[in-house]
Amino acid sequence: MTTLSNLIKPGSTIGIIGGGQLGRMLAFSAKEKGYRIAVLDPTADCPTAQVADHHVQAAYDDVNALKKLAEMSDVLTYEFENVDAEAIKEVNKQVAIAIPQGTDLLLNTQNRLSEKDFLKKAGIPLAAYAKIINGDDLKEAVETIGYPCVLKTIQGGYDGKGQVVLKSASDLTEAERLLENGTCVLEEWVSFEKELSIMVARNASGDTVTLPVSENIHTNNILLKSIVPARASDETLKEARTIAETIAEEMALVGVLGVELFLTKTGDLYANELAPRPHNSGHYSIEACSHSQFDLHIKAVCGYPLPEVELLKPAVMVNILGEHLEAALKLNETQPYWHVHDYGKTGVKEGRKMGHVTILTDDRQETLKAIDETKIWD
Repeated sequence: MTTLSNLIKPGSTIGIIGGGQLGRMLAFSAKEKGYRIAVLDPTADCPTAQVADHHVQAAYDDVNALKKLAEMSDVLTYEFENVDAEAIKEVNKQVAIAIPQGTDLLLNTQNRLSEKDFLKKAGIPLAAYAKIINGDDLKEAVETIGYPCVLKTIQGGYDGKGQVVLKSASDLTEAERLLENGTCVLEEWVSFEKELSIMVARNASGDTVTLPVSENIHTNNILLKSIVPARASDETLKEARTIAETIAEEMALVGVLGVELFLTKTGDLYANELAPRPHNSGHYSIEACSHSQFDLHIKAVCGYPLPEVELLKPAVMVNILGEHLEAALKLNETQPYWHVHDYGKTGVKEGRKMGHVTILTDDRQETLKAIDETKIWD
């Protein structure tokens, strides 16, 4: 672990495993602070490569390529969780490179069952869940948990992929087909009023800070809008911070972690999922906060003290998916105060995150209305 006597200082090279938009925004923050960037990604013109000093074009589990990245870097980090933890371990045996996040965080969050077991042990409120290997397990667990419930693959699912909602016995057949992909986890369906998330950052010295809580609105299981601060009670916001700080401490987190939460009508909070890196719902922090989630991650993995974060102004963030891109980019012509981000991705696809818009506002409701009036996100 890095300490204040062993900082990764400006002029050093930060190696990023993964070249998507999160790596790109990490690179922007790092460049502002004087660092160089190397990236490993299989895509020739990936978003991070466009702004990096070096690009190792190879698969994420290519040990030789990871070794090459390590040899040209002073510290390694990753921008998404589906990288190969075992390959990173192997490279760390061969190259004495700082990997402050380690691999335990990856292994815990790559597997939904391991993640839930960890959260339960840490005393974090969770919906009921059960490990499901076969159809008999499924039927037995459904009898205990009840309908509705949701069956999820334990690895690889995102944005609603790799899951089946069971509302009655008629859904068991589809759920059993999902089991053909391997072990799953069955979760109690939480009847929530709002989905919230909070970003927490921690360094190796134990400095822990949180960003304001975000209220998230999804469409077709993909995040569409984030409203900051979340429209929830002070008690709820305080509890969300406590949950995030507890998780960060129990995980010995180094870097940034996204904590997704369900808020019920009775005011109860349940942890849903963890993201061991910057998160889509924290993008608002680039313009709306004194330090962004990307700033905090770079500071943490390089061993620097972490500042308390101030919300400079309330904000609404809205994602630009492939179907929104052409119209959304024209907002620069009509909305000079809206911050339009283009991730520089090639290959526009429906449902693919191509950018986002952040709007600083004194009236979140009016801003939500203005977003609707563009008709871009209908």
